Amino acid sequence: MPTSDRPAAPLAAPELNKRIIPIFFHLYLLFDHWYSAGHPARLYPHHAGFFDPARRYRHQPAIFQHPGQPSLCRPLRRSAGTEKIVLIGLLCCALSGACYMMARATTAQPVLSLCCLFAGRLLLGVGESFASTGSMLWGIGAVGQRHTGRVISWNGVATYGAIAIGAPLGVLFNNLGGLALVGGFILLVGIGSWQVALRRPAVSVSAGRRIPFTAVFGKVWLFGLVLGLGTLGFGVIVSFITLYFAERGWSGAAFALTLMSCAFVGVRLMWCNVIGRYGGRRVALLSFVVETAGLLLWAAPVAAIASIGALLTGAGFSLVFPALGVEAMKQVPPQNQGTALGTYCAFLDLALGVAGPAAGVVMSHLGMSWIYLAAALMAVLAALMTLRLKQTAPA
Repeated sequence: MPTSDRPAAPLAAPELNKRIIPIFFHLYLLFDHWYSAGHPARLYPHHAGFFDPARRYRHQPAIFQHPGQPSLCRPLRRSAGTEKIVLIGLLCCALSGACYMMARATTAQPVLSLCCLFAGRLLLGVGESFASTGSMLWGIGAVGQRHTGRVISWNGVATYGAIAIGAPLGVLFNNLGGLALVGGFILLVGIGSWQVALRRPAVSVSAGRRIPFTAVFGKVWLFGLVLGLGTLGFGVIVSFITLYFAERGWSGAAFALTLMSCAFVGVRLMWCNVIGRYGGRRVALLSFVVETAGLLLWAAPVAAIASIGALLTGAGFSLVFPALGVEAMKQVPPQNQGTALGTYCAFLDLALGVAGPAAGVVMSHLGMSWIYLAAALMAVLAALMTLRLKQTAPA
């Protein structure tokens, strides 16, 4: 694999995108088959709880993917750069497809079939974690730390663009050939993604003494907590939008969700450069204001205004992750940024995981309309905490 150093001279936007987009193309393919793989649970509805936790096991392994932290993968991390971590992750994803095919072939032995299915989910979760976080670090290494916001933004564009295509593809393949066809698709796309990533130039690994994981966590946990609070509104809309529209007797839940998704991707495509221009904290603060306004509109008596609220929520949340991520990465030296990014990303997954159950508790006691008010209050709290982050000195 060829190597390249970080660019010394400033790069124009077209050149930046030219370097970043090819790195995230394999990530697009990865998420395309990641969400195509959501359908094995439907084939085993009575055992879905057995393997679904593995699918949610996403960014957590990335906390330990770089040297200096205790884990069973220490020998691997000592010799692996970001591009090798990505390649290992993509290989795990490809192997998950083989596990799904084995699960389909062993349906006559339910225990063995479920074990294969669980192994596939676990491999896919670990592989996505390594590939996603590694790709962001690879992109940062290719264009320089000053463009961290743009790199993280393109990561989101690749992710959510693939989600939009991967889910219907999974349905199509499941209908045509069941789990065996879904597994074969995952295997082929995983190998193809691996081949794409293999041809990309590697970047130099930052040398220097790495600080302990506990020190890294202490520097970035507050940024992750703010991210988690801001994520709740996004997660609540995704989880309850159909139920909320049905309760109100409205139609157009899918259209509202499409508006939110388009706003999310559109803002990242058009305004990701404002993070480098105005700073991550300012952009995050404005984003929380817009998100809060969108969540408050969900109390509207008509579907059209609620749909506008969905659009504002998507637009507001769009830059929260990259804006706070830029500031979190500043808190640690370059050689610890992989650990910092993995820790920061874990808060996003944690928030998405608790959004549904927490909203369910609120809904059961106060009614469905209150879940959006509660999410708006969390966004306000995140904005207030962002003001506190301004007093945090970078490393």
